[in-house]
Amino acid sequence: MTSRRKHGFDAARLGRIDAFLKDRYLDSGKLPHAQILISRDGEIAHFSSQGAAREGSAKAIDEGSIFRIASMTKPITSVAFMMLVEEGKVAVDTPVADILPEFKDVGVYNGGGAGVPFLTKAPAEPMRMLDLLRHTSGLTYGFQNRSNVDAAYRATKSNAGPVENWHGEHDLDGFIADLARTPLEFSPGQAWNYSVSTDVLGAVVQRVSGMPLDRFLAEKIFAPLKMHDTAFVVPESKADRLTDCYVWAGPGVGRVMYDRGAESVWLRQPKLVSGGGGLASTALDYHRFCLMLANGGELDGVRILGRKTIELMTMNHLPGKSDLASMSKSLFSETTNAGVGFGLGFAVTQDVAKAMIPGSAGEYYWGGMFTTAFFVDPVEKIHMVFMTQLSPSMLYPIRRELKTLIYSALT
Repeated sequence: MTSRRKHGFDAARLGRIDAFLKDRYLDSGKLPHAQILISRDGEIAHFSSQGAAREGSAKAIDEGSIFRIASMTKPITSVAFMMLVEEGKVAVDTPVADILPEFKDVGVYNGGGAGVPFLTKAPAEPMRMLDLLRHTSGLTYGFQNRSNVDAAYRATKSNAGPVENWHGEHDLDGFIADLARTPLEFSPGQAWNYSVSTDVLGAVVQRVSGMPLDRFLAEKIFAPLKMHDTAFVVPESKADRLTDCYVWAGPGVGRVMYDRGAESVWLRQPKLVSGGGGLASTALDYHRFCLMLANGGELDGVRILGRKTIELMTMNHLPGKSDLASMSKSLFSETTNAGVGFGLGFAVTQDVAKAMIPGSAGEYYWGGMFTTAFFVDPVEKIHMVFMTQLSPSMLYPIRRELKTLIYSALT
C-alpha cells in the first residue's frame, strides 16, 4: 500500500479500489482480470493485478502481462505526427490530400448506398490533419451500424480496428486507396465522429517520414522511452505473457473467447499496421508514455515533444469550443460526454460539473475497445492506466467508477 504523506492519498481508500474490482467485476465473472496503476508526482502510488491471465490456467496477471490496447494506440500515433510537425515536415492545418493524394477528390455523402450508387457533393472545407487528430474528418467506423457509409465500410472491408479484423487483406497504402473511394459522412469540421481517422494519420506519418509506421514508433518513441514491451506484434520470446481476450456475447451467454493468448493474431506480423488500434503493451510501458506527457514531452533526459506542443495537443480543438455531447454523431454520443472536448489525440475535460465525475479541467484521456483506459490530470499530477481484455468497452461504467474511487482517495 502507499504512504499518505508521500503521495497525498488515503491508503485505506486506495485499497478499496482493489476490493471494488474483485467484488463487482472479477467475482461476478464480468471481467477476466483487472490491473490498475495509479501515479502521483511521477511515482507509482498504487499498482495491483487480479485475475487469471489465461483460461484454464492458475497463473495470474502481473506487471509483465501484455494487453491489446486497441484505441490507446491513437494518442501514440498522434504524438508521432506531432513529432513531424515539430520538424517542420507537416503542419496541423495541412490538407490531408497534400500528403495522401488519394483523398483529393473524395466527396461528402448526398444520397444512395444499399445497392444504389452513391451521390456526393463537394466538401465545404478540405479535410485537414486537424480533422484526423480530433475526429472531425467525416470518416467513420464500420462497426457504428448507423449509416449507408459505414455499411459501405463493412462491405469493402475498409476497417482498421481490432474488432474489425485489421489483420485483413490490405496493407496501409491499400487501405487508404480503398477508403478514399467511399464518401465522407459529413463535410470535415462539421461534426465529431469516432473513426479510422487515426489510421489515416498513421499513413501520413509513414509517407512524411519515409519510414514504415511500426518502425517509426519503435525507433522514435518506444526505444527512447524504454517501452520495450509495446509493439504491433508480440515476439515469440514474450508470447507466454500475452493475456486472453474476450468479447461480450449477450445476456445469458456472457463473455466468450475473442483472441486466445496462446494462439493470438498479435503473435503474427499484421499486414495492415493500425495506428488507430493495433498495439499491444503493458501497464508499466503505458505508464512511461503518460509520464512523458505529464512531464511536458520529456522523460529521463529524453525529449519526445516540446512542452508547448503538449499544451497544444491537450487543448479543446472542437469548433466553437464545443463538446462531444453536442457535436458527436457516433455511438459515443452519450450525456456523459457533456463538458468534454477533444484535442489533438485525446479527449479533454473542459467542465467538471457537466462531466459529473470528480476530476480537473484540463485532464486528458482515452481508452480502448477492450476496456483499457488511461487519464492524465496535470492539475493534481495524477495519471492512471487500467488494463483488462473485454469488448465492447461501453458495456460497464468501470472507467467512471475507477475515476471516482481514485479522486475520493485524495487527501
